[in-house]
Amino acid sequence: MLVALIISCALFMENLDATVLATALPAMGESLGVSPIHLSLAITAYILSLAVFIPISGWVADRFGSSRVFRAAIVLFTLGSVACGLSQSLPQLALARLLQGVGGAMMVPVGRLVLLRTVPKDQLVRAMNYLTTPAMVGPLIGPPIGGLLTTYLSWRWIFFINIPIGLLGLYLSWRYIADHREEAVAKLDGWGFVNSGVALAALMAGFESIGRDGVDWRVAPSLLAFGVLVGIVAVRHSRRHPHPLVDLDLLKTATFRISVVGGSLFRICMGAIPFLLPLMLQVGFGMTAFVSGLLTFATAAGALVMKMTAGPILRRYGFRQALVINSVLSALLTGAIGLFRPETPVPLILLVLLVGGFFRSLQFTGLNTLAFADVPAARMSAATSLSSMVQQVSLGMGVATGALLLHTTLALHGGAQLVPHDFMVAFLTVMVIGLASFFFFIRLDPDAGAEVSGHHSHPLRPATEHAAGDD
Repeated sequence: MLVALIISCALFMENLDATVLATALPAMGESLGVSPIHLSLAITAYILSLAVFIPISGWVADRFGSSRVFRAAIVLFTLGSVACGLSQSLPQLALARLLQGVGGAMMVPVGRLVLLRTVPKDQLVRAMNYLTTPAMVGPLIGPPIGGLLTTYLSWRWIFFINIPIGLLGLYLSWRYIADHREEAVAKLDGWGFVNSGVALAALMAGFESIGRDGVDWRVAPSLLAFGVLVGIVAVRHSRRHPHPLVDLDLLKTATFRISVVGGSLFRICMGAIPFLLPLMLQVGFGMTAFVSGLLTFATAAGALVMKMTAGPILRRYGFRQALVINSVLSALLTGAIGLFRPETPVPLILLVLLVGGFFRSLQFTGLNTLAFADVPAARMSAATSLSSMVQQVSLGMGVATGALLLHTTLALHGGAQLVPHDFMVAFLTVMVIGLASFFFFIRLDPDAGAEVSGHHSHPLRPATEHAAGDD
């Protein structure tokens, strides 16, 4: 499992970067002269870059070698971090985040691809735990470190701390991870790349533009309509191309389809939390970045505890039962955050965040594992790219949804300052989106992903019947 631990350095750096950024948003807004809500652009710019470039990550890894691409991605991400720390305006920060996103688009999915190609399926849950446990340390220490640096030094240091981590990951991957290249690589689907990239960019930009001050009201619907139009072209191209960049035929596999579609709704809900929670604690409740970080670390602490129990839980209950029940619990706990008030006892806040982090992480582990349970090895690269792309778009939509809800509630009550009630509306709305994922997970076969989880609801059934086949 040494490879999993090395790859986790990349996940550690990316997760650390995401959590320290959320904690620093109010201070960054003050420094750059913009509203903290507008800094959602710094998050969505990064996610937009991920969504555009992730689809070619599998092809690039096959063509140039997974280890070589993984190292190059770490370099790009680290350089982007330096550029973020030196930014003097929101447009500069957004451009630097785009550069970071190019590195992240290759770094995480290619690293996961290396793991999937080297680990047997019956050890996949264990390997994913090895991979994600050190990566969860980033979110665990990210909020208090981000709060500490922002409160007592400068928000710019939240980006500079990526430099030593990136250098360590670069050395370890060069030293211990063997390169792997496919002997036969299909020609790059250039039109597929352009079509999907333009569609995703237009849709994300359009959604981000809704309610933004200084933006003509016609811009958002125009971008959204253009994005949908190009998206239709991209889908039609994918179905006709012999080797499409975005292989939609993978959705014919039931476990992959439900993990992607149901998981998207769940991730929209969960993606809003890292954006809304620090803003609520700092802008709504008046806490410092450091105190806010000390509280929000409880979410990652709960996730870390879950990693020790994921295997036994999935083996005992199976993917279907675990995902169905967990989707409801996670969504309700997200809504509970919106009921916090400045006078809410700190121990109660910590308890809700801790338990919520546990169940959210269990859901992510289940979704990420089930998605690949029935995917053939030859199509693993395409599945990794498609799954990663949809995941990032969903998380970006969560951030954009949170920002839109705050914009809307602020406009409705005509105030110039966010108040706790604004956050309650936002959290309860994304809770409803998360609950909608239940209706997808309930359609899973009781023995879906049994080869991976080790769970069999009907142990006496023949082996040919217990696999979750294509519908």
